[in-house]
Amino acid sequence: MRPDARIAAAIAILDEILAGVPAEQAMTRWARSSRFAGSGDRAAIRDHVFSALRCRGSYTAFAGLQVPSGRALMLGYCLASGIAVDDRFTGETFAPDRLTPAERERMRPPETFAPAILAELDCPAWLLPELRRSLRDDLPASLLALRERAPVYLRVNAAKSSVSDAASLLSSEGIEVRPVAGAELALEILSNAGRLRNARAYREGHVELQDISPQAAVDTLDLVPGARVLDYCAGGGGKALALAARGVAKLTAHDIDPRRMADLPARAVRAGARIKICDRNALRAKTFDLVLLDVPCSGTGTWRRTPDAKWRLTPARLEELRRLQATILDRASAHVAPAGHLAYMTCSLLVEENRDRIDDFLARNPGWRLDGDRLFTPLSGGDGFYSALLTRGSGAA
Repeated sequence: MRPDARIAAAIAILDEILAGVPAEQAMTRWARSSRFAGSGDRAAIRDHVFSALRCRGSYTAFAGLQVPSGRALMLGYCLASGIAVDDRFTGETFAPDRLTPAERERMRPPETFAPAILAELDCPAWLLPELRRSLRDDLPASLLALRERAPVYLRVNAAKSSVSDAASLLSSEGIEVRPVAGAELALEILSNAGRLRNARAYREGHVELQDISPQAAVDTLDLVPGARVLDYCAGGGGKALALAARGVAKLTAHDIDPRRMADLPARAVRAGARIKICDRNALRAKTFDLVLLDVPCSGTGTWRRTPDAKWRLTPARLEELRRLQATILDRASAHVAPAGHLAYMTCSLLVEENRDRIDDFLARNPGWRLDGDRLFTPLSGGDGFYSALLTRGSGAA
């Protein structure tokens, strides 16, 4: 496909997303109806679309508008990328129409916007006060970081490989990686990330995709030999696999929707891990030394990876999530043995989903204490992520 045809495809996909279709669904629908597009075309169009979603507010402003459209977003993309708009809006077959005089007159050069203004334009305005409360002086830099493409990180499976051996194995298949300072088992992919799924290092369980923030959160958990551990909201099982790689032998995974764990048995076999899958009925009345709780949340810390999610989040949905988080905390805490621990985690930057939920839980449950918590922001290199470790009193029921 020509570069201008790729822009036209991105416009069509963005218009679907703006109409309410989830980004991945819109991308898949376009790919299935456009078999002529090669892998390079699909990758380039995906980059166009996701860049526009990350920078939806600023790209719309560059086009001189307040309400986004696929065409305005791609015009803003060209301006932000230093691409001559007449080279992409050519009016040729399969390309966007040429710019109108009104569009040319409205255009605003990106360099006329201060970085702090760009940061706020690319964040839903209703969320800014809460993000300011959460991030304080780090707000502008964090929001700017969330406008960029996310790095791709791997966790080396210490049960099967060393960091250096995994890096060599990946390099032999053309995947360039480098160790990550301060993250013992992490590698960052520098090139050819698309080859990972077919790479031997991945297929044989030497590495798993996992951001460095949850890696760091799991690494800080103090695991005694023989500890019984429950991953209560396991989802795909990334944290359960990370715990297994650290030598946890008595590991149980649970999710309210078992379908989310469908791939976990195969991933466990690949990683050489033993993880017991447990449904709600089988879990009843069981207790554990550690319960890990990665609850459903707004995902504000992962906006680089799921940029359409920030524009779909609403105050009503956030309130629903807060109530759900409180309910899950109460239910999961019942599975913590006396003197045991509960690790609460989110991929949110919002205090109201993080420390506020912990403080509310402690107020309802005086037999518990907070041993420590930490907020990872995008300024640390990974996703925004929160973790808190709670301990149950030995006499608590």
